[in-house]
Amino acid sequence: MSTGTDWRGVADEDEEADVVSTSAGQKLQQQARALVGDLVRPHRRAVFWAVVLLVAENAVMLAGPLLVAGAIDTGMPAALRGDLGPLAWAIGGYAATGIGAAVLRAAFLALSGRVGQDVLLEIRRRVFAHGQRLSLDFHESYTSGRLISRLTSDLDSLNDLLEKGLDGLLGAVLSLVGISVLLIWLDPVLAAIVLLGFVPLVFLTRWFQRRSRASYRLTRTTVARLIVHFVESMNGIRAVQAFRREKRSDQIMDGLSGAYRDANADAFVTVAWYVGFLRLVGNVTLAVVLLVGGLRVVGGDLQLGALTAFLLYLRRFYDPLDDLAQFFNAYQSAAAALEKISSVLDTPAGVPEPATPVALPVPVRGELAFEEVRFAYARAATREILPRFSLRVPAGQTVALVGATGAGKSTLAKLAARFYDPTEGAVRLDGVDLRDVADTDLRSALVMITQDAFLFSGSVADNVAMGRPSATREEIVAATGAVGARGFVEALPDGFDTDVRKRGGRLSAGQRQLVSLARVVLADPAVVLLDEATSSLDVPSERAVQAALETVLAGRTALIIAHRLSTVLIADRVLVMADGRVVQDGSPEQLLAGAGEFADLHAAWRASLA
Repeated sequence: MSTGTDWRGVADEDEEADVVSTSAGQKLQQQARALVGDLVRPHRRAVFWAVVLLVAENAVMLAGPLLVAGAIDTGMPAALRGDLGPLAWAIGGYAATGIGAAVLRAAFLALSGRVGQDVLLEIRRRVFAHGQRLSLDFHESYTSGRLISRLTSDLDSLNDLLEKGLDGLLGAVLSLVGISVLLIWLDPVLAAIVLLGFVPLVFLTRWFQRRSRASYRLTRTTVARLIVHFVESMNGIRAVQAFRREKRSDQIMDGLSGAYRDANADAFVTVAWYVGFLRLVGNVTLAVVLLVGGLRVVGGDLQLGALTAFLLYLRRFYDPLDDLAQFFNAYQSAAAALEKISSVLDTPAGVPEPATPVALPVPVRGELAFEEVRFAYARAATREILPRFSLRVPAGQTVALVGATGAGKSTLAKLAARFYDPTEGAVRLDGVDLRDVADTDLRSALVMITQDAFLFSGSVADNVAMGRPSATREEIVAATGAVGARGFVEALPDGFDTDVRKRGGRLSAGQRQLVSLARVVLADPAVVLLDEATSSLDVPSERAVQAALETVLAGRTALIIAHRLSTVLIADRVLVMADGRVVQDGSPEQLLAGAGEFADLHAAWRASLA
């Protein structure tokens, strides 16, 4: 686990990170408290009125036992003398307190519930928005299942706290303070007995806080691992079934489910000991008060109504302590969840937005320049992926990047797309450092097409329109026709309105790639990056995509990463990479005519076709 000022909480979910150090735990708690303050701040007025309603409700409820004491000590003797007024006033007042408490309770629950849901909505928005802004490096190390856990099980814990938060904490505190004052006012001697029972409760509560915090941190980690395994197994169900991995997956799931069960069981045992001891102290105190108070009533030192009111308050005195126990239970679970959520939100974006963006020239020409660039991934800073190099790609030039797997081709393209920032040096578009370009401007000027051609659930038209959401249907159809995809789209059951289903599963790999190219035509960027766009296609699909590429790349700067050298031949220039360095640079014809790695790669490709 990382320690120090750079600790962000993400490492806390590594396989060996079940125990959090003291310093890391304190940082987690600070992050969580800061997040809570930030979330509640816009709702200060609503929280204020919720507190007012809660105070009023507790004040009304505290009046009940006093009215009972008045009915016993004053109303009943007066009624025996024929005067029913005092007893009627006491009964009517008690009924009024019940009605008032019910109205105030309903108003409080409605207001606090609305605030709680608004807070949860804001957390969902922040986690989702921040997750989209985080770098590829983060998502490659922090699985999607963990993010799902942040937005599901962790938010469920927060929801439980918000439902019991103001009510469980403030209501209990107000009741304890108010009842303590009334107990002392009714009889200081009996009140002293009650307060003595608090001595063991102080030590018990401190033990409970420490033990439950550790338990619930473990539950949040174990449920995240469980969700990760579930998501990976379902996403990879074809591989699971093809390689008969069901039994092994079941074993892993059983182990993770057992760990989650054990973590929750440990938390429940902690709560059980705390609540049980709390009830024990309360019942013993009640018995002692009843014994001492009864003897004093017999001796004439205390009125029966006063003892009755004292016992009613004492019963109510320990009810809030039960509420506090439940609140602390929900709080520890929610605090652990907040630590996980805040650690994600506190993770800085790998490619932050510039404080003062610099505008790109209009129109964007598309010249790319790598100036003394060096790159190493943050999680393995000592392993250099791209040693220091410089490269210039003139506007409108199509450059193919070839080389063995791991040569650095995709990393170079990701730097050009600003999925990462270089460790040293600068990547420039038309002379402007990409770190100074606003993200919206960069994405308008540069588009990357990957091998998997990801499509979202929805219609074909919706997926093409991702290139420019404001496009009309006519423009969508024209873009699809430009890449030669209009024919197969119109042949679908509902044409452009056909639902492509999850990840575009209704379309073939070649069709999905043509839809992604239609997006590019519609977006009309100055720079196009293609990461092995034809490597997974059959020969007919590859030819269709290559024909579409001639339209897509016309007049644009392009970097093409390709293993199939047939794709490379459409390039103006070829860069052969090895170990992060450019070892050959020239036109396809020049490199084929000479000796070197590109000629060897081309010969091996031709041999594979034969």
